[in-house]
Amino acid sequence: MPDDSTRADRTTLPPAVTGERRQLNARAGRLTCYVGGDPRGVPLLLIHSINAAASVYEVKPLYDWAVAQGRRVYAPDLPGFGLSERGARSYSIRLYTDAVHDTLDHIAAEAGAGAVDAAALSLGCEFLARAAVETPQRVRSLALINPTGFNRGSDRMRAAPGASREVPGLHTAFNNGLWGQAIFDLLVSRRSVHYFMKRTFGSDNVGPDLVDYAYRTAHQPGARHAPYAFLSARLFSRDIRNVYEAIAQPVWVPHGTRGDFRDYSEAAWAQARANWRLTPMPTGAMPHFEQTAAFMAGLQTFLSQK
Repeated sequence: MPDDSTRADRTTLPPAVTGERRQLNARAGRLTCYVGGDPRGVPLLLIHSINAAASVYEVKPLYDWAVAQGRRVYAPDLPGFGLSERGARSYSIRLYTDAVHDTLDHIAAEAGAGAVDAAALSLGCEFLARAAVETPQRVRSLALINPTGFNRGSDRMRAAPGASREVPGLHTAFNNGLWGQAIFDLLVSRRSVHYFMKRTFGSDNVGPDLVDYAYRTAHQPGARHAPYAFLSARLFSRDIRNVYEAIAQPVWVPHGTRGDFRDYSEAAWAQARANWRLTPMPTGAMPHFEQTAAFMAGLQTFLSQK
Protein backbone atom coordinates (compact mmCIF):
# COMPACT_ATOMS: atom_id res chain seq x y z
CA MET A 1 0.00 0.00 0.00
CA PRO A 2 1.44 3.46 -0.90
CA ASP A 3 2.37 5.86 1.86
CA ASP A 4 -0.42 8.31 2.61
CA SER A 5 1.76 11.25 1.57
CA THR A 6 1.31 10.19 -2.06
CA ARG A 7 -2.40 9.37 -1.95
CA ALA A 8 -4.33 10.55 -4.99
CA ASP A 9 -7.49 11.46 -3.01
CA ARG A 10 -5.91 14.09 -0.78
CA THR A 11 -7.49 17.53 -1.18
CA THR A 12 -6.04 21.01 -0.86
CA LEU A 13 -6.71 22.42 2.59
CA PRO A 14 -7.81 26.08 2.60
CA PRO A 15 -7.36 28.30 5.67
CA ALA A 16 -9.81 27.45 8.44
CA VAL A 17 -10.40 31.09 9.38
CA THR A 18 -9.39 34.56 8.26
CA GLY A 19 -6.33 36.46 9.45
CA GLU A 20 -2.61 35.89 9.35
CA ARG A 21 -1.13 32.41 9.41
CA ARG A 22 2.03 32.30 11.49
CA GLN A 23 4.48 29.44 11.88
CA LEU A 24 5.60 28.67 15.43
CA ASN A 25 8.43 26.23 16.00
CA ALA A 26 9.23 25.41 19.61
CA ARG A 27 8.59 22.56 22.07
CA ALA A 28 5.65 21.10 20.12
CA GLY A 29 7.31 21.33 16.70
CA ARG A 30 5.92 23.31 13.79
CA LEU A 31 2.52 24.83 14.52
CA THR A 32 0.38 26.97 12.29
CA CYS A 33 -1.34 29.66 14.34
CA TYR A 34 -4.08 31.88 12.96
CA VAL A 35 -3.88 35.44 14.30
CA GLY A 36 -6.62 37.99 13.71
CA GLY A 37 -8.45 40.97 15.13
CA ASP A 38 -7.23 44.28 16.51
CA PRO A 39 -3.56 44.14 17.64
CA ARG A 40 -4.56 46.49 20.48
CA GLY A 41 -7.37 44.21 21.64
CA VAL A 42 -7.38 41.92 24.66
CA PRO A 43 -5.91 38.54 23.59
CA LEU A 44 -8.13 35.47 23.37
CA LEU A 45 -6.60 32.00 22.86
CA LEU A 46 -8.71 29.30 21.18
CA ILE A 47 -7.90 25.56 21.35
CA HIS A 48 -9.78 23.08 19.16
CA SER A 49 -10.69 19.49 20.00
CA ILE A 50 -8.92 16.24 19.14
CA ASN A 51 -10.59 13.64 16.92
CA ALA A 52 -10.04 12.01 13.53
CA ALA A 53 -10.71 15.25 11.63
CA ALA A 54 -9.94 18.13 13.98
CA SER A 55 -8.76 21.65 13.13
CA VAL A 56 -9.22 25.31 13.99
CA TYR A 57 -12.45 25.21 11.96
CA GLU A 58 -14.07 23.70 15.06
CA VAL A 59 -13.72 27.04 16.85
CA LYS A 60 -14.47 29.26 13.85
CA PRO A 61 -17.63 30.86 15.36
CA LEU A 62 -15.60 31.96 18.40
CA TYR A 63 -12.79 33.26 16.22
CA ASP A 64 -15.16 35.30 14.05
CA TRP A 65 -16.95 36.65 17.12
CA ALA A 66 -13.69 37.70 18.79
CA VAL A 67 -12.53 39.52 15.65
CA ALA A 68 -15.89 41.34 15.42
CA GLN A 69 -15.57 42.31 19.10
CA GLY A 70 -12.22 43.96 18.47
CA ARG A 71 -10.20 41.39 20.37
CA ARG A 72 -6.86 39.95 19.33
CA VAL A 73 -7.40 36.23 18.73
CA TYR A 74 -4.90 33.38 18.44
CA ALA A 75 -5.93 29.90 17.27
CA PRO A 76 -3.32 27.19 16.62
CA ASP A 77 -3.85 24.03 14.64
CA LEU A 78 -2.65 21.49 17.22
CA PRO A 79 0.11 18.98 16.37
CA GLY A 80 -0.99 16.50 13.71
CA PHE A 81 -3.97 18.56 12.54
CA GLY A 82 -4.89 21.30 10.12
CA LEU A 83 -1.86 23.04 8.66
CA SER A 84 0.50 22.08 11.48
CA GLU A 85 3.18 19.38 11.42
CA ARG A 86 1.71 15.91 10.83
CA GLY A 87 4.73 13.63 10.92
CA ALA A 88 4.95 10.11 12.34
CA ARG A 89 6.12 11.07 15.83
CA SER A 90 4.99 10.49 19.40
CA TYR A 91 1.71 12.31 20.06
CA SER A 92 1.21 12.68 23.79
CA ILE A 93 -0.48 14.68 26.52
CA ARG A 94 2.80 16.53 27.06
CA LEU A 95 3.09 17.42 23.36
CA TYR A 96 -0.38 18.99 23.26
CA THR A 97 0.09 20.82 26.54
CA ASP A 98 3.38 22.18 25.18
CA ALA A 99 1.53 23.36 22.07
CA VAL A 100 -0.65 25.50 24.37
CA HIS A 101 2.46 26.79 26.14
CA ASP A 102 4.13 27.58 22.80
CA THR A 103 1.14 29.65 21.75
CA LEU A 104 1.02 31.43 25.10
CA ASP A 105 4.72 32.24 24.68
CA HIS A 106 3.99 33.70 21.25
CA ILE A 107 1.14 35.81 22.62
CA ALA A 108 3.36 37.12 25.41
CA ALA A 109 6.09 38.04 22.93
CA GLU A 110 3.63 40.08 20.90
CA ALA A 111 1.12 41.41 23.42
CA GLY A 112 3.09 41.45 26.67
CA ALA A 113 3.32 39.14 29.63
CA GLY A 114 -0.19 39.72 30.99
CA ALA A 115 -2.62 36.85 31.44
CA VAL A 116 -5.00 36.04 28.57
CA ASP A 117 -8.52 34.69 28.32
CA ALA A 118 -8.72 31.24 26.74
CA ALA A 119 -11.34 28.84 25.43
CA ALA A 120 -11.07 25.20 24.41
CA LEU A 121 -13.30 22.46 23.04
CA SER A 122 -13.80 18.89 24.28
CA LEU A 123 -10.49 17.03 24.81
CA GLY A 124 -8.64 20.27 24.05
CA CYS A 125 -9.95 21.47 27.43
CA GLU A 126 -7.68 19.00 29.22
CA PHE A 127 -4.57 20.46 27.60
CA LEU A 128 -5.64 24.06 28.24
CA ALA A 129 -6.47 23.24 31.85
CA ARG A 130 -3.10 21.58 32.41
CA ALA A 131 -1.26 24.56 30.90
CA ALA A 132 -3.30 26.96 33.05
CA VAL A 133 -2.36 25.04 36.19
CA GLU A 134 1.31 24.85 35.22
CA THR A 135 1.54 28.58 34.39
CA PRO A 136 -1.39 30.29 36.16
CA GLN A 137 0.12 33.71 35.56
CA ARG A 138 -0.43 33.25 31.82
CA VAL A 139 -4.17 32.40 31.81
CA ARG A 140 -6.77 34.75 33.28
CA SER A 141 -9.93 32.74 32.57
CA LEU A 142 -10.98 29.47 30.95
CA ALA A 143 -14.10 28.75 28.90
CA LEU A 144 -14.21 24.95 28.66
CA ILE A 145 -16.73 23.96 26.00
CA ASN A 146 -18.16 20.47 26.47
CA PRO A 147 -14.99 19.32 28.25
CA THR A 148 -14.04 15.71 28.78
CA GLY A 149 -13.57 14.43 32.33
CA PHE A 150 -17.01 14.90 33.91
CA ASN A 151 -18.72 11.64 32.96
CA ARG A 152 -19.52 8.80 35.32
CA GLY A 153 -16.36 7.34 36.81
CA SER A 154 -14.27 10.47 36.29
CA ASP A 155 -13.72 10.89 40.04
CA ARG A 156 -11.24 8.01 39.70
CA MET A 157 -9.06 10.04 37.30
CA ARG A 158 -6.45 10.80 39.98
CA ALA A 159 -3.35 8.95 38.75
CA ALA A 160 0.22 10.25 38.66
CA PRO A 161 0.69 13.62 36.91
CA GLY A 162 0.60 13.26 33.14
CA ALA A 163 -0.50 9.60 33.15
CA SER A 164 -2.63 8.63 30.16
CA ARG A 165 -5.53 6.24 29.69
CA GLU A 166 -3.90 4.49 26.71
CA VAL A 167 -5.14 0.98 25.92
CA PRO A 168 -1.99 -1.17 25.64
CA GLY A 169 -1.29 -2.46 22.15
CA LEU A 170 -4.09 -0.54 20.46
CA HIS A 171 -1.89 2.17 18.94
CA THR A 172 0.46 -0.45 17.49
CA ALA A 173 -2.47 -2.37 16.03
CA PHE A 174 -3.87 0.74 14.35
CA ASN A 175 -0.50 1.61 12.84
CA ASN A 176 0.10 -1.78 11.26
CA GLY A 177 1.45 -1.16 7.78
CA LEU A 178 -0.89 -3.73 6.25
CA TRP A 179 -4.12 -2.09 7.28
CA GLY A 180 -3.38 1.16 9.15
CA GLN A 181 -4.15 3.51 6.27
CA ALA A 182 -7.12 1.47 5.06
CA ILE A 183 -8.79 1.66 8.47
CA PHE A 184 -8.24 5.41 8.64
CA ASP A 185 -9.66 5.87 5.14
CA LEU A 186 -12.86 4.19 6.30
CA LEU A 187 -13.02 6.38 9.42
CA VAL A 188 -12.76 9.60 7.42
CA SER A 189 -14.88 8.89 4.37
CA ARG A 190 -17.52 11.56 3.79
CA ARG A 191 -20.20 9.17 5.00
CA SER A 192 -18.28 8.40 8.20
CA VAL A 193 -17.43 12.05 8.91
CA HIS A 194 -21.09 13.02 8.57
CA TYR A 195 -22.17 10.07 10.73
CA PHE A 196 -19.83 10.99 13.60
CA MET A 197 -20.80 14.66 13.33
CA LYS A 198 -24.48 13.67 13.69
CA ARG A 199 -23.63 11.72 16.83
CA THR A 200 -21.67 14.70 18.17
CA PHE A 201 -24.58 17.06 17.51
CA GLY A 202 -27.21 14.53 18.55
CA SER A 203 -29.26 15.59 15.52
CA ASP A 204 -29.13 16.22 11.78
CA ASN A 205 -28.37 19.90 12.47
CA VAL A 206 -24.84 19.65 11.08
CA GLY A 207 -23.69 22.33 8.64
CA PRO A 208 -22.23 21.01 5.36
CA ASP A 209 -19.33 23.44 5.66
CA LEU A 210 -18.22 21.81 8.91
CA VAL A 211 -18.42 18.34 7.39
CA ASP A 212 -16.58 19.46 4.26
CA TYR A 213 -13.67 21.00 6.16
CA ALA A 214 -13.42 17.97 8.44
CA TYR A 215 -13.22 15.71 5.39
CA ARG A 216 -10.56 17.89 3.78
CA THR A 217 -8.34 18.13 6.83
CA ALA A 218 -8.54 14.36 7.34
CA HIS A 219 -7.20 13.79 3.80
CA GLN A 220 -3.90 15.61 4.13
CA PRO A 221 -0.56 13.77 4.07
CA GLY A 222 0.17 12.21 7.46
CA ALA A 223 -3.39 12.78 8.69
CA ARG A 224 -3.73 9.39 10.40
CA HIS A 225 -0.88 9.71 12.92
CA ALA A 226 -2.39 11.98 15.59
CA PRO A 227 -5.90 10.48 15.36
CA TYR A 228 -4.51 7.03 16.11
CA ALA A 229 -2.98 8.39 19.32
CA PHE A 230 -6.45 9.75 20.14
CA LEU A 231 -8.27 6.51 19.30
CA SER A 232 -5.90 4.48 21.46
CA ALA A 233 -6.82 6.81 24.41
CA ARG A 234 -3.18 7.93 24.70
CA LEU A 235 -4.27 11.59 24.84
CA PHE A 236 -6.82 11.22 27.64
CA SER A 237 -5.45 12.09 31.09
CA ARG A 238 -5.80 9.67 34.00
CA ASP A 239 -5.15 12.56 36.39
CA ILE A 240 -7.61 15.03 34.88
CA ARG A 241 -9.74 15.38 38.03
CA ASN A 242 -6.66 16.52 39.94
CA VAL A 243 -5.86 18.99 37.16
CA TYR A 244 -9.36 20.46 37.07
CA GLU A 245 -9.51 20.78 40.86
CA ALA A 246 -6.23 22.71 40.83
CA ILE A 247 -7.59 25.48 38.58
CA ALA A 248 -7.81 28.73 40.53
CA GLN A 249 -8.99 30.98 37.67
CA PRO A 250 -12.65 31.61 36.75
CA VAL A 251 -14.04 28.74 34.66
CA TRP A 252 -17.18 28.64 32.50
CA VAL A 253 -18.42 25.26 31.24
CA PRO A 254 -21.13 25.46 28.56
CA HIS A 255 -22.11 21.92 27.58
CA GLY A 256 -24.70 20.15 25.47
CA THR A 257 -27.51 17.98 26.75
CA ARG A 258 -27.91 15.65 23.77
CA GLY A 259 -25.71 13.54 21.54
CA ASP A 260 -22.95 11.15 22.52
CA PHE A 261 -21.10 13.58 24.81
CA ARG A 262 -23.73 14.74 27.28
CA ASP A 263 -22.76 12.86 30.44
CA TYR A 264 -21.94 15.42 33.16
CA SER A 265 -23.13 13.23 36.01
CA GLU A 266 -19.96 13.87 38.04
CA ALA A 267 -19.92 17.66 37.78
CA ALA A 268 -21.36 18.40 41.24
CA TRP A 269 -17.92 19.12 42.71
CA ALA A 270 -17.33 21.85 40.11
CA GLN A 271 -20.79 23.36 40.55
CA ALA A 272 -20.04 23.71 44.28
CA ARG A 273 -16.90 25.78 43.66
CA ALA A 274 -17.10 29.56 43.53
CA ASN A 275 -14.81 29.89 40.51
CA TRP A 276 -16.71 27.37 38.35
CA ARG A 277 -19.98 27.95 36.50
CA LEU A 278 -21.68 25.26 34.40
CA THR A 279 -24.30 26.12 31.78
CA PRO A 280 -26.21 23.25 30.16
CA MET A 281 -27.49 24.08 26.67
CA PRO A 282 -30.15 22.31 24.55
CA THR A 283 -27.59 21.36 21.92
CA GLY A 284 -25.03 18.72 21.10
CA ALA A 285 -21.32 18.97 21.94
CA MET A 286 -20.71 22.07 19.79
CA PRO A 287 -23.16 24.67 21.15
CA HIS A 288 -21.23 27.54 19.55
CA PHE A 289 -22.29 26.21 16.13
CA GLU A 290 -25.90 25.39 17.00
CA GLN A 291 -26.88 28.35 19.18
CA THR A 292 -24.23 30.86 18.29
CA ALA A 293 -26.00 34.00 19.55
CA ALA A 294 -26.93 32.49 22.93
CA PHE A 295 -23.48 30.99 23.33
CA MET A 296 -21.68 34.24 22.57
CA ALA A 297 -23.94 36.15 24.94
CA GLY A 298 -22.97 33.70 27.68
CA LEU A 299 -19.29 34.01 26.82
CA GLN A 300 -19.49 37.81 26.85
CA THR A 301 -21.18 37.74 30.26
CA PHE A 302 -18.51 35.41 31.61
CA LEU A 303 -15.64 37.50 30.28
CA SER A 304 -17.11 40.72 31.65
CA GLN A 305 -17.75 39.37 35.16
CA LYS A 306 -14.27 38.17 36.05
